[in-house]
Amino acid sequence: MSRKEIQEQRIRNYFIDATREILKSEGLKGVNVRAVSERAGYSYATLYNYFKDIKDLVFICVRGFQEECEQYIESQTAACVPGKSKIKAIYRAYISYFVQYPGIFELFFLEQMNSIGGKQPTSELIYSFPDRLSEKEFMYCEENLIFTRAETEILKSDLKLAITGLLLFYLHRQQPTSFAAFNEAVGSILDRHLPD
Repeated sequence: MSRKEIQEQRIRNYFIDATREILKSEGLKGVNVRAVSERAGYSYATLYNYFKDIKDLVFICVRGFQEECEQYIESQTAACVPGKSKIKAIYRAYISYFVQYPGIFELFFLEQMNSIGGKQPTSELIYSFPDRLSEKEFMYCEENLIFTRAETEILKSDLKLAITGLLLFYLHRQQPTSFAAFNEAVGSILDRHLPD
């Protein structure tokens, strides 16, 4: 890489890091060209030298948050036995990540797609995320005749919707009213769908 390319990448990273910080602390409502540029330490006109628009930056951050979540899940589930127990662990770690970062949950599941940009790619990236996280384990279950392909598709859909719904009610409606009750509800859903 040339010095110029290194400098350009450094400036791009300043804008990306500034956007990530704002998203984590204030949510999407705090993200605008001036706020991101000010936090990055550059003029707002400079942002357009490196990105198409602010939505481009938000899309990059969505991908980055997903990578961060995947790494967290991998670290939490590395020692798990393959199959149903690892699928449960993956969903528990997924939930744990969003409980730690409710602003990222809001960005993924509550913001209007036209606010995030790149409607279809961003929407599909978010919607398919739980499926991608658990794909390897569901394939293991199919290969070992634990589930059929049809059962896998139903389970993935049911779990994705149920877990997202539980998180939504817990993070935004305080239902269940305690973390212990929330955790119990999560366990109930996982045990019902993935009995030992």
